[in-house]
Amino acid sequence: MSTPRFLGLPPGVRHTTVRTPMGSVAALQATPAAGGCERQPALLVPGYTGSKEDFIALLQTLASAGRAVTAVDMPGQYQSPGFVDPEEYTRVGLGRVIGEVALTLDDGPVHLLGHSFGGLVTRETVISATVPLLSFTLMSSGPSAIGGSRALDARSLVAAIGQARTRERLEEIWAEHLDAPTRESGVSPEIHAFLRRRMVANHPDALVRMAEELLNAVDRTPELARSQLPMLVLYGEEDDAWPPEAQSAMAGHLGAERVVIPGAAHSPNVEAPETTAEALTAFWNQVESKERGGA
Repeated sequence: MSTPRFLGLPPGVRHTTVRTPMGSVAALQATPAAGGCERQPALLVPGYTGSKEDFIALLQTLASAGRAVTAVDMPGQYQSPGFVDPEEYTRVGLGRVIGEVALTLDDGPVHLLGHSFGGLVTRETVISATVPLLSFTLMSSGPSAIGGSRALDARSLVAAIGQARTRERLEEIWAEHLDAPTRESGVSPEIHAFLRRRMVANHPDALVRMAEELLNAVDRTPELARSQLPMLVLYGEEDDAWPPEAQSAMAGHLGAERVVIPGAAHSPNVEAPETTAEALTAFWNQVESKERGGA
């Protein structure tokens, strides 16, 4: 899971709730601290066991370029209410919600970004072609199911939750398996408390179903490429989730731009936020310039 390094909201960033026909979604929204929103908005979607807070270190810098930026918790994640029907926690179902969120942003077509599992969700939003988008960024996200140690972690969490899908069981899992490693990682007491709070606040059904979706995702790269949307594939040079070479190959198949963040692993949004924000802003500005030039 991504571990934010701070939780204090920078100037221009606020908590909010985005209301859609499919339910409410908790969000962080950033606007320029000075000046107006002269550029098109961006929508950021976190990965499995993540949350909107994973993007805190990016938000002020991205907004300072003159655009509104919204980061969300998907349904069942942290502060967003879960689905009534657990069977709705599919990549398609979650992607539909993200599309509804995008439609609430008042300033026109958006730049959409998905991190890790969020990339598998948001590509469904793109493939559905029901929402006006300007660009799509896959951040540390691969073409199909996750493997390696990350897959083992997801399977272990599902097994630990078992049939007792309650928040009390999540409390037990935290105490038995996650508390000590988190303390030993050296995070501050504030971040430790946040990680516990976030884990326990997740809807257990969401954790189980999202893990299944993460572990069983098929490669939809050809369908995604047919969208002809400007795309960026961005990842850390030391990514330990999807292999960098797999993400590079995916970028080639998509005809996407590719940015490798030096010194970063699976969460460049946390590990190298300024470099990541600079790359995103450059890509989004380039897309908008081409749009204006073609109008």
